[in-house]
Amino acid sequence: MTDPVLSLTGVSRTYNDGHPVMALRPTDLGLAQGDHVTISGPSGAGKSTLLNILGLLDAPTEGSYRINGVETRTLGEATRGAVRGQIFGFVFQAFHLLAGRSALENVELGMLYGPHSPRRRRQLARTALERMRLGHRAHADPRQLSGGEKQRVAVARAIACEPRVLFCDEPTGNLDSENTAGVLDLLDELHRDGLTVVVVTHDHEIAARGRRRLRVVDGVVSAW
Repeated sequence: MTDPVLSLTGVSRTYNDGHPVMALRPTDLGLAQGDHVTISGPSGAGKSTLLNILGLLDAPTEGSYRINGVETRTLGEATRGAVRGQIFGFVFQAFHLLAGRSALENVELGMLYGPHSPRRRRQLARTALERMRLGHRAHADPRQLSGGEKQRVAVARAIACEPRVLFCDEPTGNLDSENTAGVLDLLDELHRDGLTVVVVTHDHEIAARGRRRLRVVDGVVSAW
């Protein structure tokens, strides 16, 4: 697949839990390969809704979302999952690592349903951990890792399958200032090497690191 261009046209998202709530108001937005975008705003403003739509984790209620000109709203769930696994990686605030499995095995699990053989998964996982400066911790149980190391394992898991876009939702929310700086520096490095990086954050200092900055307030997306 060629490098993706992500395009939202009039995209909105409404949830209905007894009464309709518009979490994301009609939005036009384009993201190109090589972007480094931060999305900031208060809690509940619609930041994660926007990220989930971009990452094909959720579907818009109205509007068009195209990847390389292909309309995603008409794709079946299996195809959406295949596209998501092929070009997107995800890092969340919670590490989602399995205790009792080594760091290496946790990274491999992210590729379990992909096209790679077990041998290739092991190779990609080792490469990703080395990239995160964690080759020496490959056989450590997550319970033996610091918070910063856990998040770096989570980033390794996200990049092991060599995605073209990395979505990060509050990736430093559980980290102290030192580990936050280390993880953000690694994300900057990944971007310099050509990966498109999109970071959702409520922290203005983290948001300021983006080359392109968006703000979401009451479901309205604007540049700042």
